[in-house]
Amino acid sequence: MIEASDLLSLVKNYNPKCNEALLVGAYDYARAMHEGQTRHSGEPYFTHPVAVAAILTEQRLDDATIATALLHDTIEDTKGTYSEIARLFGTDVAELVDGVTKLTNLELSNRESKQAENFRKLFMAMSKDMRVILVKLADRLHNMRTIRHMAYEKQAQKARETMDIFAPLAGRMGMHWMREELEDLSFRVLNPEARNSIIRRFLTLQKASGDVIPKITDDIEAVMEKHGVSGEVFGRAKKPFSIWRKMQEKELAFSRLSDIYGFRVITGSEDDCYRVLGAIHQRWRSVPGRFKDYISQPKSNGYRSIHTTVSGRDGKRVEVQIRTRQMHEVAESGVAAHWSYRDGVRAENPFAVDPAKWLANLTERFEMAEDHDEFLEHVKLEMYSDQVFCFTPKGDVVKLPKGATPLDFAYSIHTRIGHSCVGAKVDGLRVPLWTRLKNGQSVEIMTAEGQTPQATWIDIAVTGRAKAAIRRSLREEDRGRYIKLGHELARVAFEHVDKKASDKALATAARTLGLDSGDELLARIGSAELSARDVVAALYPELVARSDEGEVEARRAVIGLPPGAVTHRAQCCQAVPGERIVGITYHGRGPVVHAIDCPALAELDDQPDRWIDLHWTEGRHAAVHNVTIDVTLSNDNGVLGRICTLIGEQNANISDLHFIDRKPDFYRLLIDLDVRDAEHLHAVMMAVEADSDVATMERYRALERRP
Repeated sequence: MIEASDLLSLVKNYNPKCNEALLVGAYDYARAMHEGQTRHSGEPYFTHPVAVAAILTEQRLDDATIATALLHDTIEDTKGTYSEIARLFGTDVAELVDGVTKLTNLELSNRESKQAENFRKLFMAMSKDMRVILVKLADRLHNMRTIRHMAYEKQAQKARETMDIFAPLAGRMGMHWMREELEDLSFRVLNPEARNSIIRRFLTLQKASGDVIPKITDDIEAVMEKHGVSGEVFGRAKKPFSIWRKMQEKELAFSRLSDIYGFRVITGSEDDCYRVLGAIHQRWRSVPGRFKDYISQPKSNGYRSIHTTVSGRDGKRVEVQIRTRQMHEVAESGVAAHWSYRDGVRAENPFAVDPAKWLANLTERFEMAEDHDEFLEHVKLEMYSDQVFCFTPKGDVVKLPKGATPLDFAYSIHTRIGHSCVGAKVDGLRVPLWTRLKNGQSVEIMTAEGQTPQATWIDIAVTGRAKAAIRRSLREEDRGRYIKLGHELARVAFEHVDKKASDKALATAARTLGLDSGDELLARIGSAELSARDVVAALYPELVARSDEGEVEARRAVIGLPPGAVTHRAQCCQAVPGERIVGITYHGRGPVVHAIDCPALAELDDQPDRWIDLHWTEGRHAAVHNVTIDVTLSNDNGVLGRICTLIGEQNANISDLHFIDRKPDFYRLLIDLDVRDAEHLHAVMMAVEADSDVATMERYRALERRP
């Protein structure tokens, strides 16, 4: 484990004026808080936060960020508190630690719907202080480096999450070395056979042709010396995952993949960069379409470099990146360069983008997303895309992702121009709207009054901004037609299960499915974004599909009981399978089962010895669990009978009815039902609530059984 003095030395290498008291204090506090905790490997847990801090020293980060790395798990995993950290180390550190804790608690998942929601939260956390995400990325990197000690299922879940979320995020922030390492560590877990196969092929290639990296390095250095340009040349074989991804994208076998080596030339000035480029292109033939000048047109995250690919020794393709020392430092640190220190002074790197402006530009592209999935589409396009730079007729530069079309160009200028687009000229020539734009092209958009977006444009557009604007316009234009069609589809689907698609039923279904209104529900049915069958299933799942699987016997419904004990369900809360429960022991009788949120438990807080941790047995339970619902109905002929029929159709038995209020127009009653579980109860309640003669309906829970 890295000792405090060693960590301090790592910081002093780039920041001799660091706050020693803060760093040593954070080290000692975190070490004491994690005392007795161990990792999956059996090592003391504190080895992890110290390793995370060491990773951040490689990026020369400020004292507050290093202290945060040491403390980042204290609020989450120890008795440490925000207020205590703020008192000991200041509010800046406390805010950062709290931010990392909240990021950890997001439980980021690579499941699409969950991932979209969490990306939104992640960007909100980043907008407050981007150092939070720098600590989180270093935390994830160390966890991936030591992932072999976890169970395989957990390894796979973490690796997928890293590949889908953290690796592209590191790349988008300009930290390409971290992105490559995270990808390769994830690849090692998710597809070890493919990774090992690529490594074996590398070794075979080296045996056959020797190590070509020193040879090509010597070739480039000789060309530079001939043209009188000084600089350093570094060569390497590309990472296994990078090669695998290229094989998949281009559908090529390893033997046909040519550019598996990458070289970097570090020069003293911008002029030298272009002189090196000229020298290389004079010596070797450049590969068409593989030249990118990110010096004159930097990426939005501050990255600057020249990329070119040439046919080198023995016809092998060689990728060369040319940049200055300052550009290289930004390329290695990305937005972290904004907080980096050298010789005790914060580095004012002229090529680093202000992270606040970068993030504002990034989030601006996502604001048009109407739901989480659309937001995720924006994020993934932004994360994974390379960029092309095109020009307006006036010479303004427009940055777009690789593969963008004139339609994307039009929407990037203004939504109004995108909506009214009827054609485009690229470098003065008329082209179809699906043409893929290339670097340096001049694009002119032709518009016409009265033009509106076409449905086919969704497949032509590439950027999330364009797709969102087109979808919104199509929805608004076709909304009336979609609602009418949706109403007919819903009517047929409801009649199929002998129900009516009333306004009340549709409104209830819309609320259940998270939509704003019944009209929005119908519009989505009409536009095929939602099936009418799913809407019916949301209200009447028992009528759509009945299950014949075996049931859990009532005597085996609860697990965690003492041997021979028989439980009783508390009538104050009437817990059912699917809800969290706890047992309370009584002298001379079996434990009584309460829902964990039952108000009656407050009286037993000071008697923890009577509490038993209980769980429901997994599986389909018998419909024997009594629950009471409180319903207010219209006082009209046949209403009560229809409600009883509705409940019966959901396979729920009515065991008792108790009228508690009668009025000329309405009456209120308590209905005792026998249900299987919480899901079954929810289905019954939705079916009842959807009836147009039901004014109110809720689950009845009280300390007293009856009013």
